[in-house]
Amino acid sequence: VGHCHPDIIKAAHEQNQLLNTNSRYLHDNLVDYAERLSKTLPEKLCIFYFLNSGSEANDLALRLARQYTKHEDVIVLDHAYHGHLTSLIDISPYKFRNLEGQKEWVHVAPVPDTYRGLYREDHEDSVTAYANEVKNIIEQAHKRGRKIAAFFAESLPSVGGQIIPPAGYFQKVAEHVHKAGGVFIADEIQVGFGRVGKHFWAFQLQGEDFIPDIVTMGKPIGNGHPLACVATTKEIAEAFAATGVEYFNTFGGNPVSCAIGLAVLDVIEKEHLQAHATEVGNFLMKLLKEQKIKHPIIGDVRYQCPIYI
Repeated sequence: VGHCHPDIIKAAHEQNQLLNTNSRYLHDNLVDYAERLSKTLPEKLCIFYFLNSGSEANDLALRLARQYTKHEDVIVLDHAYHGHLTSLIDISPYKFRNLEGQKEWVHVAPVPDTYRGLYREDHEDSVTAYANEVKNIIEQAHKRGRKIAAFFAESLPSVGGQIIPPAGYFQKVAEHVHKAGGVFIADEIQVGFGRVGKHFWAFQLQGEDFIPDIVTMGKPIGNGHPLACVATTKEIAEAFAATGVEYFNTFGGNPVSCAIGLAVLDVIEKEHLQAHATEVGNFLMKLLKEQKIKHPIIGDVRYQCPIYI
């Protein structure tokens, strides 16, 4: 929402003057922020865990998926990057191919890129074809005695090239993954909070009938302040709590972080930043597509999320 936005600075300063403590001490800001955030999401995503970074959020999402499904394996998209923790390097082809390589429990599906991918715009049904690649991975994993815990993907692959998955792809993938006993995790850390313009969350580009099982958030959530979140269903959260090992994060969801999170949502709404992202994004796309017509060297114009952080 802009460098040193006065509303964000004010919210942080005022809360710092009152109280800033760790999360063992309950504070209304945490509940108020969870309630406010819930209004932006589908109803079934009603349980929130607050953390300090996107990497922490994705690591927790992985733990939630494995505890709920009792499975280990993860399917990711090629070129994906999900964070800097060891657990996330392991599911980030962008990183692990330059390090220790692919683990046995990691499976890599092709990016649903209809411009330069396996199945392109001229394919009769690229959505089904790309989803069937995931189905085939699941079938091959089962033959080797492996079980799928999660399909883990950015809602709009960013490091992978600003790819917009064709509408309906996530729905078909989720069908295959759920049938295999896994869950669908949508990584919104780089692409959430209205950056795609027409929707608040990038996964909503797939259509109203698609709802992930887990959503992770970071980066724009606190306008640069260390704040992150995992949203999930009651069923997954209850399975996670059933271990008896409580989840605790010392500063995740502290009063200052939540005050800042609330202020960010206020600014997005008050300054119509989602509409602004749509307007500016459409304007840039129009001009760039005109350049594409003029210059044959330009092959594709990608949807780069207008970033307002």
